[in-house]
Order: sequence, then structure tokens, then C-alpha cells
Amino acid sequence: MDKIKIAVIGAGVWGKTHAYLYGKRREVEITGVCDKSLKRAEEMAEQLNINKESVFDDYIKMLDNIDCDAVAIVTPDHLHRELAVGCAERGKHILLEKPLATSLEDINAIAKAVKENNVRIMVDLHNRWSPPFAAVKDAIEKGEIGEPYSAYFRLNDIKWVATDMLPWASKSSILWFLGSHSLDTLRWMFNDEVDEVYAVSRKGILAAEGIDTEDIFQSIIKFKNGGIATMENSWITPNSHPCINDIKFNITGTNGMFSLDLSNNNMIERFTENKNDRPDVLVKHFIHGEPKGFSYESINSFVDKLLSGEEFIVTLKDSMHTCLALLAIIESAKTGLPIKLDYSALTI
Repeated sequence: MDKIKIAVIGAGVWGKTHAYLYGKRREVEITGVCDKSLKRAEEMAEQLNINKESVFDDYIKMLDNIDCDAVAIVTPDHLHRELAVGCAERGKHILLEKPLATSLEDINAIAKAVKENNVRIMVDLHNRWSPPFAAVKDAIEKGEIGEPYSAYFRLNDIKWVATDMLPWASKSSILWFLGSHSLDTLRWMFNDEVDEVYAVSRKGILAAEGIDTEDIFQSIIKFKNGGIATMENSWITPNSHPCINDIKFNITGTNGMFSLDLSNNNMIERFTENKNDRPDVLVKHFIHGEPKGFSYESINSFVDKLLSGEEFIVTLKDSMHTCLALLAIIESAKTGLPIKLDYSALTI
């Protein structure tokens, strides 16, 4: 494949990011933009100089009227199944924002459609492109800390994310929004599959503000080869926290350890008359006007691998197994019992 014609479904903040990045690539042509709000789709197209005739408010109508090889699905967590299945059935390759899906039925439906229609799919679990995590993974593979033995991962958001940034927070969970990144990273670091989980959750702070979703999950994860990890995900960190994300990661091996502080890393501190913060220089930053953050690199990687025919860095199996573990965590938190994963529940 020498050139990719791509359509973007979802004209929110991150949908605009996808379209902007595709527009920077000579090998990519944006042939369609779709959002349930036609006005929002039209505004995005105008901002990014996309042909107005390529704008739709119905994805089926769009796919029936444009020529495209691939589709970027950038919609809320709980709306992935219909779009992914519909695009796969029409022979389109897919870049899907995480998670793959939020129910076992939806996971299997998407996987079945992808397989039967011989299309390729990648879920945007972009921690695998994070320079600090990638450096740790490389060192682990070289045997620098021996066999991974235990880990701790805290990935939390400030309240603003649930109360203001995401109007659909009550239809999802912090596990889907952030836990998908955490769990995928742990699977990647241990190079192993989850065997059993035990989790607790607490609800009340966001519910009091009319957002019916859990505030926090604390999870214990046991891997098949014996590794154990503790995972914390919440979106109730005070808004005064200098970073939107509070990220701490530690992994201990049989012969060493890595410890990462990716929120309060103190690489840059900014003090003005009105605020004190630590500007992002890893996730969504620009260098000389060019997008270089690792959350951009994952999107570019999808394009690169689609062009080359190489396997995606995040495979369909990765995405399915990550979601299965998250569903087990949710079940454990509800029942108060440890849950052993049943991989036979996945159809492929």
C-alpha cells in the first residue's frame, strides 16, 4: 500500500487530533469526516481544510459515498461496537481509540467482524510509545533487572476529566478510560497474561455531582507465570493538582528495579502570577511546530504499519485480553471475590 485514504468518525478534541496528524502525512488523504453533530463535523473540516463534500453525520452514508481504505473511530468508550463492526463489514481497516469494547459480547462481535472480513485493527493503547515505558521495556528484555517479579501502577486523573472534559463519563468507567492503559502496560512489561484479579472500588464523590460512576478502583493482578501487580485508577484527584494525570510506576525484578514518576517529574516547572504547573513534554508536545508526543506517535505508527504491512505494535489479541482482564476487575469489585480469567470466553 503506497497511499492511505482514511476517514475519521468523531469530531471531538481527539478526533481533530487524528485528522490533524493525518493531514501532516504525505501518504495519507482524508476522504471523510463524520460526527452525529453535523455542525461539529463541518467545523472540524473547515479548521483543517478538508473538503466540505466529505462531511457526514451518518457513518454508513459516509462509507457508501466516499472512497477510503481505513477508518479512525474516535468516539466514547461505550459506542465502539456498532461502528467497528460496520466498518469491518465494509472492508475498512480500523484504528480504534481504547478500549476495544466494554462488554464481552461487544469484544467478540468486533473480533468476529474483523476476522471474517479480513481487515486489520489496532486499538490506540499509546503507553507502548511512551519513551520512559519503552526504555524500561527494552531494559527488561535485555535482562537488566532479571525476571519481572512485582509492580505497582498508579494512573489517576483530576476530577475535571469526569466532570467537565467527558460528558459521557457516567456511561463509562475510569477502568475503561485509564485502566485500559494501565493493564496493557503491565501485560507488556511482564510479557505475560493475567491469570486472576481481586479488586475493590468506591463510589460517592462523583455521584454527588450527578455523575453515576465509580470514583476509584484498587486492583491486585496475578499473572500466569507468578508475577503480581497492584493497579490504582481514579478520577477524583483534586483539580489543584499541577498535572491532569498522576502517574507513578514501579517494577521490581529478581535482580533490580525501575521506578518512574511521570507526573511530578520536575523536568519543567512553570510559575506565573496565576498558577504553578508542569507543562507536558512527553504526551502531546510539539517540537519546532511539529507534533512529537507519544500519543501522536501511536497514531502515526498505525499509518506506518498499514503502509508496510507489518504487524501492529498493539495486536487484536492484546486489546481483547486487556479488556477481558478489566471485565474481571469490574466483576471482582462488584462481588468482593477474586476472579479467575476465562480466556475460552473469547471467540478468537
